Amino acid sequence: MKKVLVLGGGFAGVESAIYLKKYGFDVTLVSDREYLYIYPISIWIPTKEKDFRDVCLPLGDLSRVHRFELIVDEIVSIDAENKIVKSKKYTFDDFDYLVIAFGGSKMKPKGEEYFLSICSNPEQSLEIEKKLDELIQKGGGKIAFGFGGNPKDPSAVRGGPLFELMFNIHNYFDKLSIRENFEFTFFAPMPKPGIRMGEKALKIMDMMFDRYNIKKYTGKKIKEFVKDGVILEDDTKIESDLTLFIPAGDGHKVIKDSNLPQNEAGFLKINDYCEVEGYDYIYAVGDVAQINGPEWRAKQGHLAEVMARNTAHNIKSKEENTDDKKSYIEHINILCLMDTGDGAAFVYRNDKGGKIVPMPFIGHIFKKGWGWYFKNSKLNKIPRIPGM
Repeated sequence: MKKVLVLGGGFAGVESAIYLKKYGFDVTLVSDREYLYIYPISIWIPTKEKDFRDVCLPLGDLSRVHRFELIVDEIVSIDAENKIVKSKKYTFDDFDYLVIAFGGSKMKPKGEEYFLSICSNPEQSLEIEKKLDELIQKGGGKIAFGFGGNPKDPSAVRGGPLFELMFNIHNYFDKLSIRENFEFTFFAPMPKPGIRMGEKALKIMDMMFDRYNIKKYTGKKIKEFVKDGVILEDDTKIESDLTLFIPAGDGHKVIKDSNLPQNEAGFLKINDYCEVEGYDYIYAVGDVAQINGPEWRAKQGHLAEVMARNTAHNIKSKEENTDDKKSYIEHINILCLMDTGDGAAFVYRNDKGGKIVPMPFIGHIFKKGWGWYFKNSKLNKIPRIPGM
């Protein structure tokens, strides 16, 4: 039985391990944390709709259900030429295939200690909850919301979760009848943040900003973050008692320090079949990889899972000496249910354009339902819907 080493316990890594095991491989998954953190529903931790534990899926449970070996440890180096992977405690050199799926890092803007991010370390969601509680006790304040871009790889942007967090906090405060005591400001360095969703979606987003009374600063680079706000390139200062910011993605340090092929931002170069350039035994899936495709492409969880399933299939095909390989390129789209706390909007974008469909109230229920489905289907408690 051929052995596959999977690095990463997120969406991409877990999906890779599940499907590789289904195909009969001996699978070992290495993760630096004991749980799969479900980032899409973490937006409700700060607003107290979810407990932190509700957003965590223990990897131990998944390993027992799907029968892959789990090792909790941090990867520190990959020597591709000599086929050696090292973690803090172990050296791995007995494997036939390597699937790299431990995601990327975040860019580090000046003054990063002065903001919190919903897409960073999971524990920061609890810090955001704590800071919101302090502002509520104070009786009001100013909150700045923003996200950044990586000019070396425009696909490494996370804007959707920031919009969701901002709208959810708005509705959370509205339910508490204190929203008028707070000033909300959105900022981003790009002229049209959210344009990946399409022009129509962007217009609807502008309408939501007006309806929710959210100020906006766009098209100005961020100079630095300070204790009481954000300084833009023209020295404009956005005053803030709490700054919530999602930095753009950046290449993982282990990849940057390796002898693996990578783009300017430090993401692994792969072909359409998730094979790392120059290596017939290494695959890369999810945020750790450079995503090829249309200019509006973006890294999302559902694409990471498609890449994972395709990778498992492609490794199986290689072992069977067939040319039946699957590409991730045809699956590139932007797909999300953007939650607002009192509803949601269905967002979809492909080569033919984009659309956004408002779903008052029921959209929020659907998003909650997705979270329940994700956890229970991964644990085989309910059937998985094909393609999900």
